[in-house]
Amino acid sequence: MITVKTVRELRAAVARARSEGKRIGFVPTMGNLHAGHVALVEKASQRTDFVVTSIFVNPLQFGPNEDLAKYPRTLVADQEKLVAAGCQLLFHPDVEDMYPDGMDGQTRVNVPLVSEGLCGESRPGHFEGVATVVSKLFNMVQPDLAVFGEKDFQQLAVIRKLVRDLNMPIQIIGEPTVRAEDGLALSSRNGYLDEGQRAAAPALYRTLQRLANAIREGRRDFAGLEQEGRDELAAAGFRPDYLEIRESLNLRRADVEDQHLVILAAAFMGNTRLIDNLAFSLEAQA
Repeated sequence: MITVKTVRELRAAVARARSEGKRIGFVPTMGNLHAGHVALVEKASQRTDFVVTSIFVNPLQFGPNEDLAKYPRTLVADQEKLVAAGCQLLFHPDVEDMYPDGMDGQTRVNVPLVSEGLCGESRPGHFEGVATVVSKLFNMVQPDLAVFGEKDFQQLAVIRKLVRDLNMPIQIIGEPTVRAEDGLALSSRNGYLDEGQRAAAPALYRTLQRLANAIREGRRDFAGLEQEGRDELAAAGFRPDYLEIRESLNLRRADVEDQHLVILAAAFMGNTRLIDNLAFSLEAQA
């Protein structure tokens, strides 16, 4: 694996691979890689011949009170994981490489509808920052395929709509959430939890599982289920941000006729904001 910092170096390396007839895969990350990221790179390696990973902590997607400054930077460890996972090229630009004219005058990409509500409401401007940097990275790499984790379910929906609406010739692959043995979704932010918080955190996924089972068994009072879920999270030591039941294909609020559902939640454990989701389908009623 080689590591490059400039767009010129990136494009030259990708052009060489493409001239050799290789299919290009891409996994954008912010670094501090864990097994969930590794699974994305491995999936890209299975589907393509030349895998590009980016590590860039994007300031455009962080709010003024969020953890940009303390977001972990672990480049050497990340490089070791990427080599083992089958990555051929790491793009690790500086902020000046990504936003050479500064961020204030940067053209922004807004993806309507799917970016509204949920994390879009709790983190104003977040998905605009995500859509903008991903659009830039897609134009820089020009991959055939890109892989994103399903843990960030709303983000994945935003990326799918972005690619569809702007007619980008890129196949988007969603990779299932990787979890610890106790069910907690792997996340870079899990490292902020102390021992007691880490022990309590799996209650987030257990709550989603219980609600999904209730729906599978026939309950359709979604507002009541959402309130029960928020109460359960509070009782487990969380400070709920949101818990909502949505139609999984377009993220609109679910109604009783929907067969494809996703329960999405965000909640604070101490000062750490965790997100998770559980998507499932119901058999059509006879």
